[in-house]
Amino acid sequence: MLFAAVDYQHTLEYLYAQLPMYTRIGAAAYKKDLTNTLALCELLGNPQHTFKSIHVAGTNGKGSTSHMLAAVLQSAGYKTGLYTSPHLIDFRERIRINGEMIPKEKVMDFVQRYQADFERIQPSFFEWTVALCFDYFAEQGVDVAVVETGLGGRLDSTNVIHPVASVITNIGWDHMDMLGDTLPKIAFEKAGIVKSNVPVVIGEYHHETLPVFTQKANSTHSTLIKAFDEFQVAQFTPTDAGGCMLDVYKQNTPAYVNLECDLGGYYQQKNAVTVLTTVEVLRQLGFELHEQHVRNGIANSKSLTGLMGRWQIVKTSPLTICDTGHNKNGIEWVMKQLADLPTDSCHIVWGMVRDKDSSAILDLLPRHAQYYFCNAQLPRALPASELADKAMNEGIAGGVYNTVKDAYIAAQQAAKANDVVFIGGSTFVVGELLTYLSA
Repeated sequence: MLFAAVDYQHTLEYLYAQLPMYTRIGAAAYKKDLTNTLALCELLGNPQHTFKSIHVAGTNGKGSTSHMLAAVLQSAGYKTGLYTSPHLIDFRERIRINGEMIPKEKVMDFVQRYQADFERIQPSFFEWTVALCFDYFAEQGVDVAVVETGLGGRLDSTNVIHPVASVITNIGWDHMDMLGDTLPKIAFEKAGIVKSNVPVVIGEYHHETLPVFTQKANSTHSTLIKAFDEFQVAQFTPTDAGGCMLDVYKQNTPAYVNLECDLGGYYQQKNAVTVLTTVEVLRQLGFELHEQHVRNGIANSKSLTGLMGRWQIVKTSPLTICDTGHNKNGIEWVMKQLADLPTDSCHIVWGMVRDKDSSAILDLLPRHAQYYFCNAQLPRALPASELADKAMNEGIAGGVYNTVKDAYIAAQQAAKANDVVFIGGSTFVVGELLTYLSA
């Protein structure tokens, strides 16, 4: 029996119920081949081949890097598609053109038109979303699309594009159950986005992962560009507005002095270097990206693309910050920045999902803070009571709350004007917070 789209919300509920969704149930929804995506693309006339694309993978930073790249391209006048995941408030955040989310009607029409085919092919939620994205970008005639991978790269559903450039931000410990239990194995999966004769920019690397990238680039005859060999951040200064100011050098010569960035996380200096290097590659490929386009894009990436949840200040008194960092490497950076804030006391609203290494992550959290444990409303979430027990084993005590909203309200009520409240541990905790605050 075919589904009749009553409204947008009804359509989403149908999709959530019918299609396996990684963000909700975890590894069971991960398809380890491209068969379904290729079948969907064939059904749609292979729309992914009708526009230029830039493919972005990495353990951390790929979302921020993708948004900044899109913002630079928009600033230069290119009609720019942007595909990212997961979303924080609205599913449509995943698919944007020049910062505007895909219309609700497009989502509804796509489901209505191809429902019988979906039920035959049986894609995952992510595979279906990738197909919708490519179909929409082709229909709208984008000049270029920045496409972020979901998991890994080699077998990721987005890996049916043939980009003009590939970008790998870094390699860290995450999704080891699906990508491998060593850094070289994880790097191998990420390097799967490298295509024949397509330049690849790599951000952070070390002695274990560089040989993987070098071998892949050699085997595909691709030029390998190491971002941190090209640019160096000489000065990083947080701004009162929640962003930062950067002085960036290229081989000991000033390249971008007083480069304003509206993203304030310490880790953004690494992403900025990767973005600037990719811009250089795109210029060599014929993209007209002038310095002012770069400066405008990086200074206004949030307003141009709609990016949320990266060291985002949601309230100034008490200073309240959320961040989607959710693995060991990302949380290390967030906690370092949190420790540098002048504050009388720190209140941390914290939730995680079941498939993360909770012990390794809890070990990074400050012992002096007050904790409010919670869980997002999805099957993958680690129940707040279990999280509190695990935290207690690590010497961290805190209260248990049924929802992110309840934990947030409790932290706000306890915090004094000169305290700091931080919300994080899971992308979905941040998503539920921002949904509550936007209501």
